[in-house]
Amino acid sequence: MIKDKLKNAKNYFGISDNIKAGLNWLLSNDLENIPDGKYELSDDIYVNVQTYTTKDEGLYEAHQKYTDIQYMIKGEEKAGVKDYSLCKTETPYNQNNDIEFLSCSENDEYYNLKEGEFFIFFPHDAHKPSIKISENKKVKKAVVKVKI
Repeated sequence: MIKDKLKNAKNYFGISDNIKAGLNWLLSNDLENIPDGKYELSDDIYVNVQTYTTKDEGLYEAHQKYTDIQYMIKGEEKAGVKDYSLCKTETPYNQNNDIEFLSCSENDEYYNLKEGEFFIFFPHDAHKPSIKISENKKVKKAVVKVKI
């Protein structure tokens, strides 16, 4: 997992060309005014822009085909993060949606995501996003899905 501010995105361009393209898209768009929806960048990269209310709890999720870049446009939330190997399958992997839902051992580690910050979650990062920090609030977030 990586957590940083979008202004530092260039530090991560060397990870892969697809991650570079995804971060460049975040840097070059007026995200506060972009409508919710799905944006196809290439055969290997797409973005889901979504507005929702943070939740009290949730399950961990993991992906096999895509790395997530989760960027907070408006609001704040926290995400639990665990190594995939410490988790147990709750809902088996769905190949079409590239998602598996998990429960993970105790001692959750949470990280806050505030406006202007992003997480990069790799396939070994089980993550539980969209969790409220103190109270349920409306947020706007872009999730860039980068094919591995």
